[in-house]
Amino acid sequence: MDIVIRPAAPAEYTTLGEITAQAYLQDGLLTFGESDWYLGELKDVAKRAAAADVLVAVADDEVLGGVTFVPSGGPMADIARPGEAEIRMLAVGHSARGRGAGEALVRACVERARAVEGCTGIVLSTQHVMHAAHRIYERLGFVRVPERDWNPIPHVDDLLLLTYELTL
Repeated sequence: MDIVIRPAAPAEYTTLGEITAQAYLQDGLLTFGESDWYLGELKDVAKRAAAADVLVAVADDEVLGGVTFVPSGGPMADIARPGEAEIRMLAVGHSARGRGAGEALVRACVERARAVEGCTGIVLSTQHVMHAAHRIYERLGFVRVPERDWNPIPHVDDLLLLTYELTL
């Protein structure tokens, strides 16, 4: 079974939103669980697609997961500096994990970043408990950049996001 990475079709937005939301919920990544404000952002694929590139991993006509690729700034960028692309909201459904979809999505983002004129690097934020994702990033050459770690909700003390970067 081959995994194909391609832009998400509008008909897949609801499915991808649910996959992303459930991955974050089931992995315990939302500080406030079902009532977390970020859950709505994770589900709103149409909003992301209007401001960035949303890619899906598909096998046998089934959406396995997706990622948001932010080329060189824009409203979806959290930490990208000028000349940097950013990866956001990487998620693979629980039943599809271990098949290479996550790595294929990250590789596709790296390829896209290399195709962006003037792009010198790619950055992403991750939580400290996302060990499988960290292994993917490190295997693909990303390195930790602790001086760029940040907290998206300053009044929540234990929500430090780790930063990884890849120089192109």
